[in-house]
Amino acid sequence: MAGAALWRPQPARAEVIDLNDAINQAGRQRMLSQRMAKAWLALAQGVEAANARQVLDRSVALFERQLGDLRAYAPNAELRTTYAQLEAAWAGYRAALLAPPAPAAAPALLQADARVLALAHQGTVQYESAQARPVGHLVNLAGRQRMLSQRMAKFYLAAALPEGGATAQAEIAQARGEFLQAMQTLRGAPQATQRIQDELQIADGQWVFFEAALRRIQPGGTPGAKPLSDVFVASENLLSVMDRVTGLYAALKA
Repeated sequence: MAGAALWRPQPARAEVIDLNDAINQAGRQRMLSQRMAKAWLALAQGVEAANARQVLDRSVALFERQLGDLRAYAPNAELRTTYAQLEAAWAGYRAALLAPPAPAAAPALLQADARVLALAHQGTVQYESAQARPVGHLVNLAGRQRMLSQRMAKFYLAAALPEGGATAQAEIAQARGEFLQAMQTLRGAPQATQRIQDELQIADGQWVFFEAALRRIQPGGTPGAKPLSDVFVASENLLSVMDRVTGLYAALKA
């Protein structure tokens, strides 16, 4: 498989410009919680080391920037409370991420990322409620696909650790089903423009490669094995397409 073209946010914004953009960025926080764990697990196992380090460092910086922007933009007390809680949870997760990656530390890291993911999702849903238009749900749904791509890759890498296989395979199966169902919803949405449909078709092609890599799961596999690298690369490629789809939905005004 070709090398990863590391994902960059499209577009990269210095601040939140409207509620659609807030839903997009809030959803991106969900994705980053899983992407950072994926990169950390890759580093712990010697997988795509240079790319994984770059992914981790950039994701930490982007998460922190967006966290400040989303908290500042929060239009109600409920959202401000959520982002204060997320900021506190992030402090612990960030410390775990910046510690030297080692397989023995993985369980604690995965617990920390789960807390951050839950609060990031809560904030996304609250921003969607504040927007209160059908397109807000589509931005949320498309954005969640980004998270699911990283979540599946994270658990694939976790499955290569001792005693990580059974839970990881169940999580991957659940995320796979949710991803495929959401793709049907996004394709069938009346708001889906031709440009969105074209991007979704590209995503379908990337999914073929990603799913093929996921099916080679090897609980207790050898660190640095090619299947682990393939999943890392394929997840980055799928993320890039789904980020474009999310941005296109966020740009809609209806």
